[in-house]
Amino acid sequence: MSTSDARSNSQGVIQFRDVSFSVAEQRILSEVSFSVESGETLILLGRSGSGKTTALKLINRLLAPTYGQVLVGGRSTSEWDAIKLRRSIGWVIQESGLFPHYTVEKNIAVVPQLEHWPVERVQSRVTELMQLVGLDPSLRARYPHQLSGGQRQRVGVARALAADPQILLMDEPFGALDPITRAELRKEFLKLQQRLSKTVVMVTHDVREALLLGSRIALFEAGRLIGVFGKEEFAASADAQIRQYVDPIREAALPV
Repeated sequence: MSTSDARSNSQGVIQFRDVSFSVAEQRILSEVSFSVESGETLILLGRSGSGKTTALKLINRLLAPTYGQVLVGGRSTSEWDAIKLRRSIGWVIQESGLFPHYTVEKNIAVVPQLEHWPVERVQSRVTELMQLVGLDPSLRARYPHQLSGGQRQRVGVARALAADPQILLMDEPFGALDPITRAELRKEFLKLQQRLSKTVVMVTHDVREALLLGSRIALFEAGRLIGVFGKEEFAASADAQIRQYVDPIREAALPV
């Protein structure tokens, strides 16, 4: 057990308590327990099919645990109204997931409008968020197909932040971008997080991304949580399972 695992028993903004999830007879997650503290970025790291995205979807009740409890703000997700819970959590996915028939402005304004914000407040919030994520005001009336991949992802982040949620869930948010744009958006995310201090849970299989963006790293393997680690602890670990992730990036950095 890592030295960070003790924190999984503390009272966090998000808590998993012995959570298992199955589909038919297939176990996807097995007895997962961890907590996410206010203002931190917890990275869910692991191979494809390790259960990372399933864990993410359990937080905003897109899925419900087969066993155990997921708590958000001290309440089990089963006790939340699902719509209210989802509107209180920002959601950023790969390729941004924008509504193709909505303009940039309408995409960003979706949740505030659903919450019946006054028109002037919605428009002001859209302007504020476009500035915050580095989108030119001239893009306001454009549609997603008229934007670059990086611009679409910025709109996706702005939309997730629109109602000022405490929690952001991010599922491989930069995975589909070219390397240069991906590097730029990672830097911008770090600046945003330093400014906004949201509680972020991010899924990735990219070890460099995990070490760059995360406060801590939760390593998943075949539906089980191996442990929750500080970045330095993870990078320096002698554990064979962790070395499988860290050694390749070390070797790639060696001179030829």
